[in-house]
Amino acid sequence: MAKITVEQEGAVGAPAELTYQLIADDEHHKCFLPDAFSNFEVLEGGVGAGTLHRFTLTAGKRVREYVMRVDEPEPGRIITETDQNSSLVTSFTVTPDGDSCRVLIRTQWDGAGGIGGFFERTFAPKVMRGMYADELARLDRYARERQGAGET
Repeated sequence: MAKITVEQEGAVGAPAELTYQLIADDEHHKCFLPDAFSNFEVLEGGVGAGTLHRFTLTAGKRVREYVMRVDEPEPGRIITETDQNSSLVTSFTVTPDGDSCRVLIRTQWDGAGGIGGFFERTFAPKVMRGMYADELARLDRYARERQGAGET
């Protein structure tokens, strides 16, 4: 099994501190998830490290439920979500850029072997980069709205 890594980065027109807070708070994060994510539910916590949430991801004809544990290896900069039932880990890295910031979404998992693994390595990254580009665009809009509403 080979590791598969998918990355997508984008600009967010709001300060890094606010952007990180929006990603770390499930009440906000669910507001900028793409349509491929559904049934989002907080199981424990809800903000930052120790949070446990689940959601359903629909990508093409594949539908899968994830149960993710949130950690903050670098609070204020990097937040991770680790699937409790697989090797999948997604990280969000927020980097200040003046009055705005850049966000890198990175997901890594152990890919399948054989012909299934070939198709997974070929098609999953393209689909996921598209979803992450959508999420980053939604995050940008949402963060700008929150900033305009005076949230810090």
